[in-house]
Amino acid sequence: MSRAGSDDRHRAAASGGRVVAITGACTYLGTELIRRLEEDRRYAKVLLLDVREPPALAEGAIKARYFPIDLTQPTIDAEIATLLDREAVDTVVHGAFLAHPTHASEWAHELEDVGTMHVLNACAAARPARFVMVSTTMAYGAYPSNPNFLSETSELRGHKDSRFINDKVRAEKQAFRFARENPATRVTTLRFAPILGPTVSNLFTRFFSRPAAPVMAGHDPLLQFVHESDAAWALKCAVDTDVDGPFNIVGKGVLPYTTVLALMGRVPIPLPYLVARQLSKALWATQVFSSPPSLLDYLMYVCVADGARARRELGFVPRFSIKRTILDFLGVRPEDGATDVAAAQG
Repeated sequence: MSRAGSDDRHRAAASGGRVVAITGACTYLGTELIRRLEEDRRYAKVLLLDVREPPALAEGAIKARYFPIDLTQPTIDAEIATLLDREAVDTVVHGAFLAHPTHASEWAHELEDVGTMHVLNACAAARPARFVMVSTTMAYGAYPSNPNFLSETSELRGHKDSRFINDKVRAEKQAFRFARENPATRVTTLRFAPILGPTVSNLFTRFFSRPAAPVMAGHDPLLQFVHESDAAWALKCAVDTDVDGPFNIVGKGVLPYTTVLALMGRVPIPLPYLVARQLSKALWATQVFSSPPSLLDYLMYVCVADGARARRELGFVPRFSIKRTILDFLGVRPEDGATDVAAAQG
C-alpha cells in the first residue's frame, strides 16, 4: 500500500470518521465492542470479520458490515489486506481467540497462532494506524516465584502443558515483533484477568459453575477477576485512545481462592496436587470436565497482575469490586441487599 493511503487513514481518524475492523466479532468482547462503536458518532463504519454472522447484525446495527473470514485458511492474509485497504480501516481489533480450551488443539493452534500471523501480515501490507489485540494475564503463568503483582514488564512464561495458554503467548510475541518492524502502526495488547459476569462464557465461568471445586492441599492463592462490563469498557478505551504497548486489565481487589469458593457457595474438595492432576487428566481426556489439568497450577500459585499502567495511561479504572463481580456472576442483584450468597438465599 502507498504512503498516501496510510496518511489518508490517519486523516480520517483525526476527522472523526473512523473505520474499525474486528476479528472474532462473535466473541463476548467483540459483540460488546460493536454495540459501543454503534453508539459513538466518531466511528463511521465497523467491519465484522468472523466465520459466522455476529448477533449484533440481527439487533439492527447500522454501521456494521459483515465479511466472512476464516483465519485458518492459508491465503486469508491477502484477502484481509485487500479488505482493510479498500475500506480505509484505521484500527484493527484482533479478538479471534478461544475463551476456553478445546480438545481440537491443532485447529485452535491454526486459529490463534497462525491466524494472528495472517492478521499481522495483512496489517503490514495495509498499514492501519492502530492494532489492538486481546490477550490474558494467564500468559504470565502461575509459578511459586511470581511476585505478588505482575507488571507488564514481567516475562510471559505461559504453561509447559497448555497449548490454550501458550498459543496466546506466541500471539503476543508476534505482535511485539510486528510493532518493532512496523512503527507506523501503534500496537496495543490488553491482558485481561479472568472475566466473570452474568452473560460471558469462558474457562473460569465454566469451572465455577460446578457445585464443587478442588483445592490443592496447602495452597490458597489470591485470585483476581475483571467484570465483563469493565472488560468491554477497557477494550473501547483502547480503541479510543492513542496508546501502545501491553496493559493489564484487572478488576478491583483480590481474594483467596477458598474465600471465592465460599462466596459462590461451592464445596471445596482438598486434594494433594498429584492426585488432583491425575484425576483432572483423566476427566479431561474423557471429556467429562471442560477444565484442563493446567488450570490446577493457577489454583496453587499466585498469578495476579498490576493494573496501575492501565489506570495511568489508558484511563481505565474498574468500577466493580471482586465481590460484586462474583455476585453478578451468580445472578445476585444489588437490590437484594445481599453481600454474600448465604444472605441472598436467606
